[in-house]
Amino acid sequence: MQVYRSMDIGTAKPSSAEQDRVTHHLIDLIEPEERFTVAEYQAAGIAVLDDLESRGRPAIICGGSGLHFRALVDPMTFPGHDDTIRAVVEALSAEEARDRLLAADPLAGEVVDLDNPRRVTRAVEIFEVTGETPSERASGPEAVALREYHPRVPFVAVGVDPGDALPGRVERRLDGMLAVGWLEEVVGLSERIGPTARQAVGYRELLRVVEGEWPMDTARERILGATTSLARRQRTFLRRDPRVWWAEWDDDPRRLADAAGRHLEGAGWTS
Repeated sequence: MQVYRSMDIGTAKPSSAEQDRVTHHLIDLIEPEERFTVAEYQAAGIAVLDDLESRGRPAIICGGSGLHFRALVDPMTFPGHDDTIRAVVEALSAEEARDRLLAADPLAGEVVDLDNPRRVTRAVEIFEVTGETPSERASGPEAVALREYHPRVPFVAVGVDPGDALPGRVERRLDGMLAVGWLEEVVGLSERIGPTARQAVGYRELLRVVEGEWPMDTARERILGATTSLARRQRTFLRRDPRVWWAEWDDDPRRLADAAGRHLEGAGWTS
């Protein structure tokens, strides 16, 4: 979500001083009104990685979701969108979309969460656009490489997990963001935030406050729960990746950095 201009506090965007100290990429690319897909993120990110490689410069991929990380380092192809087909599919009820998907692919339930309407709708759209069923896509060489964690480019990955300290850290981070004006940031964006950006955790809840639907106390509790849940889901996603080495948690970030550095050196990354 740091690709969006003006969404600074709630995305924990690096400060101007931090960006002056270290070159950052994929920040402030587009306006909040615009849609931005994982495929577009992938294209922009790979262009940056290729440019840095051509100049002999190392890249650090930091933060973000497991899906966005894998989109940069693994062989992932995202089928295109068709606005006309999408409009037709989105007009279907959840049951109608599920029935259409199962009619095309009786085994779709093995690879698509049929209880997740968004995933079902996207699967139907992909089928209508490409003619490929979920089962066919899941059995292709790219899907096999993804399941077996064969990367598109070589990399060394370090994971940092605060373990039992996670809930307290999430709460302190949230209250710190609110204290420096996150709600005011959302007020300023409320008339122009688009469908992708408004799904960001925290922004969607604070918009309910701005629109008069929720009191601030309710929004804070919802943000806290959604952020903690998201962090745990991403932890589970990334913990499945055998290529990630996990540093033992330490409250001192310098000791964490030293441990990560030793691992990188041991893995042959000495740039």
